[in-house]
Amino acid sequence: MKGIRLLSIVLLLFVLGACTGAEPEEGNTAVSLRLMTHDSFDISQATLDAFTAETGHTVEIVRIGDAGELVNTAVLAKDAPLADVLFGVDNTFLSRALENDIFVPYASPQLANIIPELQIDPENRALPVDFGDVCLNYDNAALAELGLAPPQSLADLADPAYANLLVVQNPATSSPGLAFLLATIEQFGEEGYLDFWQQLKQNGVLVTNGWSEAYYGEFSAASAGTRPLVVSYASSPPAEVFFAEEELSEAPTTAVVAPGTCFRQIELVGILRGTTQEAAAQQLIDFMLDTTFQEDMPLHMFVYPANINAALPPVFAEFGAIAQEPATMSYERISGNREQWVRAWSEVVVR
Repeated sequence: MKGIRLLSIVLLLFVLGACTGAEPEEGNTAVSLRLMTHDSFDISQATLDAFTAETGHTVEIVRIGDAGELVNTAVLAKDAPLADVLFGVDNTFLSRALENDIFVPYASPQLANIIPELQIDPENRALPVDFGDVCLNYDNAALAELGLAPPQSLADLADPAYANLLVVQNPATSSPGLAFLLATIEQFGEEGYLDFWQQLKQNGVLVTNGWSEAYYGEFSAASAGTRPLVVSYASSPPAEVFFAEEELSEAPTTAVVAPGTCFRQIELVGILRGTTQEAAAQQLIDFMLDTTFQEDMPLHMFVYPANINAALPPVFAEFGAIAQEPATMSYERISGNREQWVRAWSEVVVR
């Protein structure tokens, strides 16, 4: 399977490379920009049209796998970039992008409006567009039926009262799974996180390969599953309300956002080194950091905007939550230890 996957990527590089025949820009000539991103990227056509109306430039979306595959593909193609701009690298994979020098620095004037804590690259090679808190979510009705109070800390999950109730994702194959693992490392330290996971294993934790399998296959609030506790996002309750077939006055699920229980994921955008459309690429980044794009994101990708002036949709404001003290970790530390931590976790939990 790995050989087939690699062959697919190589073929994709060849095909996309053959299609990148844009001429270098001259002055303010309108161009077609290629935006390379992950499969979960979604934005309205009206927003893309607004960018075209403002600048004259059009945007072609090139979707390539998840965040990890996106970065790996960009690194493989760095000598002949497949696009002008890359969006979707997050703080768990940022170091790989920066170490391979795939981005051109750009200090957008819109950075003045971006939450300072999200600006994690001091050289402005990758600029923050959105964030999301990976948190425990629980099924309100199911816990009430069991007579259980919701967990308020990660340590609570090892309590026998929550035996066989939690489903998580494998950090080797899932972005939220990795984020949750990092939250446990921050909470219990490198000396204690494996002991915590051993306790969870003894308490019947269920591990799935990905978020969809956990949320829509095992989580009792969203499937026929029997697990009322799941690792998901702080924006999942607003999504439940927004996509409900009937209007809801309250969310059927709640995110646990107590201090230290969530991990903050930050998604970033950068100009790919080697683009022949650098000035137009700068305009696209400015637009992505400005309020038109920022206010359109939440109901399409269910993330929180990085721009402090962006208004939240009412469903986010009413049913969403933002972790006030999320676990955070430098991208350098994540890069230096990610493989070792995941390997150690696998030895304890899934082998």
